[in-house]
Amino acid sequence: MIRIDSVTKRYPDGTVAVDRLSLEIPDRSITVLVGPSGCGKTTTLRMINRMIEPSEGTILLDGVDIQKQPVNTLRRSMGYVIQNAGLFQHRSIVDNIATVPRLLGWSKQRARERAAELMERVGLDSSLAKRYPYQLSGGQQQRVGVARALAADPPVLLMDEPFSAVDPVVRKGLQDELLRIQSELGKTIVFVTHDIDEAIKLGTMVAVMRTGGRLAQYAPPAELLTAPADAFVEDFLGADRGIRRLSFFPSGALELQTAPVVAQDADAAKIAARGSADVPYLLVTDLDGKPLGWGEPKDLKAGEITPERLLPYGRPFVHGSDSLRAALDGAVLSPTGWAVGVDDTGRVVGVVSQQTIGEAIRNAHAQGSGDDVRAAG
Repeated sequence: MIRIDSVTKRYPDGTVAVDRLSLEIPDRSITVLVGPSGCGKTTTLRMINRMIEPSEGTILLDGVDIQKQPVNTLRRSMGYVIQNAGLFQHRSIVDNIATVPRLLGWSKQRARERAAELMERVGLDSSLAKRYPYQLSGGQQQRVGVARALAADPPVLLMDEPFSAVDPVVRKGLQDELLRIQSELGKTIVFVTHDIDEAIKLGTMVAVMRTGGRLAQYAPPAELLTAPADAFVEDFLGADRGIRRLSFFPSGALELQTAPVVAQDADAAKIAARGSADVPYLLVTDLDGKPLGWGEPKDLKAGEITPERLLPYGRPFVHGSDSLRAALDGAVLSPTGWAVGVDDTGRVVGVVSQQTIGEAIRNAHAQGSGDDVRAAG
């Protein structure tokens, strides 16, 4: 979809923001530009829609030089999302989203119908349509920004650190929402961030840029974490890149144990049968099969099992959908050292020890799996 060929941006004072950058940005994917301040990632993004003109080189969109297209036509064919949303404060939410369709000549009714459709797609309640940006939370405003960028159904979406101004919980929700929308719409997205965790989570391809606008490495996230190109990339990825890499190994191969699981209404015989020297704790579930907590068999009395007397069960992982990283996280957070596996409905399907997870991690690394498995961990 987009080809950046030996592009340089040099300012009149001699400052080089981007230096001979070449990238092939694949169609229907999320390509993330990441790097420290001053590495030229935002400059690169803005050259794609000609908010900044390159000094040298060419940028091709579907094989056509963008310099040969009228700049307004080019920009209207691309969605653009920035930090803090950049909404028009004097316009209602529905009219903010309808901005580009109206510029393209759509009727007010058609544009507003499209806006309403997109509000639902990005997870905004229809009751917010007539409100103004200042009446929304930061996360809601960013969702409006994404909806506005998608309004005219552009093939390309440019996103310049769109989630950096919101708190971590909201940010994770917005990232998950973007991945969901992308799975449905299949846009060509170029995403700028300074956060390597965000880049690893979102990117189909990740371009790590170094100060001075030079490309350090361009690779899928799993390859980036496995084989950093040089010391700069390794240092930028951080000391815990091995843990991050676990996000690309699925948990489906983990062998879960069901013996240490008992229902809240279990009788004395079942409690006694489930306990063993190898399993010092039993996981108690409610009558719907959802986890309540851990308890030692000797402390579990039939008819007297209450959640208040149980140890917390940590953070469950969805077996087969979540990653080994999520399973390991669940085991580490559990006071018993065991992780709880659940299905998509939250019902317990089994438990697994840190030791078993460790063996699975060693096997995964030994196999050298390069599969870019998009996991929720």
